[in-house]
Amino acid sequence: MITIAKTKQLTLIQAITDGMRTMLNEKEEVVVLGEDVGKNGGVFRATDGLQEEFGEKRVFDTPLSEAGIIGSSIGMAINGLFPVAEIQFLGFIYPAYEQIMTHATRMRYRTKGAFTVPLVIRAPYGAGVRAPEIHSDSMEALFTHMPGIKVVCPSNPHDAKGLLISAIEDPDPVLFLEPLRLYRAVRGDVPEEKYEIEIGKGKYLREGDDATVIAWGAMVPVAMKAAEQAADKGISCDVIDLRTLYPIDKAIIAESVQKTGRCVVVHEAPATGGLGNDIISIINDTSFLYMKSPIERVTGADVHVPFWALEEHNIPTPARVTDAIYKVIHF
Repeated sequence: MITIAKTKQLTLIQAITDGMRTMLNEKEEVVVLGEDVGKNGGVFRATDGLQEEFGEKRVFDTPLSEAGIIGSSIGMAINGLFPVAEIQFLGFIYPAYEQIMTHATRMRYRTKGAFTVPLVIRAPYGAGVRAPEIHSDSMEALFTHMPGIKVVCPSNPHDAKGLLISAIEDPDPVLFLEPLRLYRAVRGDVPEEKYEIEIGKGKYLREGDDATVIAWGAMVPVAMKAAEQAADKGISCDVIDLRTLYPIDKAIIAESVQKTGRCVVVHEAPATGGLGNDIISIINDTSFLYMKSPIERVTGADVHVPFWALEEHNIPTPARVTDAIYKVIHF
């Protein structure tokens, strides 16, 4: 007898809420903390209703101190809890950077495995919602550069719940990036029961033979739209959603580019020092002799995210990605 899993239609942010609720129900040691996550349900209402359901001891507000939130969470994690800490925006995480990089990422190494830090740091990121200064940063490469912390970034509701559950179950710290512009953009089928998506595995969203387009988070719909526009011109593309930025899925990247021989990498972070450079290195290391043209990057400019009236000029668009696809095809 085949059992069909029950699903429900959720937005990405609802799927994140559902993932936290699932783990709060399963593990008494899971706690959710951050500024306004309790009484107000968080700035984007990702934790709405959780305090009423699980109580103030498990879902609680903190002072407005990012270093304090993460420092306290590290202590909780070392002492047997599973904290899920919210930083309201990735651009606000910089005061906590020292706590993350000096302590959370090094505790297992420092103690020779005696202590681990099962901490999840939730951080909305990215432009496209016309937020004020600092609210729209996309600086994921600051964290992919440091061993000891995993970095994940879902692009759809199904992956959001599964990756969050995997992150909470992980014995080491995980930065869970949530693309702001996708929070309520689409709905998708999300299983009601607990399920996990393996951290470190990318996913094919579209398959083709002519070029590979690699993206994550909010750039995934942009890449998909560009691939659709290229298909109208007879060009078929693999579109890969990395889902995990560290550790990155080198195998899926090599597999795809060895088939197509052409690649476009898309991210909204600045080009210099961006994760796209690491992806190009992976391709050079694994697949250089398969390449038919130079790799193209479509990224944000090397500037701070502009104020809201100009931010759309900085974010990669389907038209820019399509142009890059044409460029690698016609090299």
